[in-house]
Amino acid sequence: MAIVVLLGTLDTKGEEYGWLRDRLLRRGVDVLVVDTGVIGEPRISADVPRADVARAAGVELARLRAEGDRGAAVTAMARGATETLLRLLGEGRLHGVLAIGGSGGTSIATRAMRALPLGVPKLMVSSMASGDVAPYVGSADITMMYSVVDIAGINTVSAPILANAADAAAGMAQGYAAAARALRPADLGAGGRPLVAASMAGVTTPGVDAARERLTELGYEVLVFHTSGAGGRTLESLAGQGLFAGVLDLTLSELADDLVGGILSAGPDRLTAAARHGVPQVVSLGALDMVKFGPLDTLPPQHLRDRHVRVHNPSITVIRTTEPECAELGRRVAAKLRDATGPTAVCIPLRGLSTLGAPDGPYHDPAADEALFAALRDGLRGSAVDVREVGTHINDPSFGRAAADLLHGLIGAAGGAPAAACA
Repeated sequence: MAIVVLLGTLDTKGEEYGWLRDRLLRRGVDVLVVDTGVIGEPRISADVPRADVARAAGVELARLRAEGDRGAAVTAMARGATETLLRLLGEGRLHGVLAIGGSGGTSIATRAMRALPLGVPKLMVSSMASGDVAPYVGSADITMMYSVVDIAGINTVSAPILANAADAAAGMAQGYAAAARALRPADLGAGGRPLVAASMAGVTTPGVDAARERLTELGYEVLVFHTSGAGGRTLESLAGQGLFAGVLDLTLSELADDLVGGILSAGPDRLTAAARHGVPQVVSLGALDMVKFGPLDTLPPQHLRDRHVRVHNPSITVIRTTEPECAELGRRVAAKLRDATGPTAVCIPLRGLSTLGAPDGPYHDPAADEALFAALRDGLRGSAVDVREVGTHINDPSFGRAAADLLHGLIGAAGGAPAAACA
């Protein structure tokens, strides 16, 4: 029987969790209740008591209660909830998670949900779900449902919303239990094909499309991630979970946004997961010739002076990276790759990094590009990274196909190439 874990604070939301438990049982699933409350007394009994959750975080519940620090208690219980969910999953006693709450309950529950593998059903009903949910969802496949009213009793508005949540969680858990698996490192893509991640932006689409088509011919399923900030974070998260046989990271524009203050940064950990976890990777420098900002009237004044500014669309304005910025980007890319634990190669497209940076494009700047290339070469000198300079533009189909073939070779050397491609 499928098991739905109810995760939440039973001192403040006990009535609602009891109602959800009864609804889930009527839908033909089993239920495990995990209590993450600290201060008040639980209003219903839990299968995993709060003291056990605290202990999973390495602290004693009595200490948390005595200290009376809400922030510390939330942090500890989130850590304990994470360990508890991972344990239940490993024991085969979790096929889905459902939680309800305000800001504190949402913070605890979604931190634990984010630790679960891709594909495990995760549903959060929250009064915070109508705003910016990025801090709660991150790069995980969490379903957020807005509670409309605060979760304070079962009433005319909350009852149908919570009923929908319970019914959805039951259905997802039953489907997951029937499949009897989450996506794990050894899983293959459609038709038994290993998964490869690729990064792409609109200005690198032709080159990445050529690479994707070549990798498909070679027997892979290619998942393309748009370098929009969230896309890069998701790529990093899934690479860290070991989901990919290889990574074709041809577009690094999020690093430029991180350096200069653009709106589509993926944070400082971009371009680290594959290197850290030994995943074969081929990296290029796509779109490092630009930084993305919002509408033109939001562009910081300092970027309007002595800059190549271009309105990409009404929502996005781009500026050309300068020589010093390109040099720093080259150093950062090298620092992230030089200690990679898996086979790694870098392909440098000598004739341009984006559609705007082509020889006839508005962002064509050989001096800035060379500052990027020189810093990258210097930073990787003496490392095991294979650096290849290619006399084409990044969007030349031959560049994409060559990068795909190179990644295929690295995956094969690591023992992960598809049999069909090796025949």
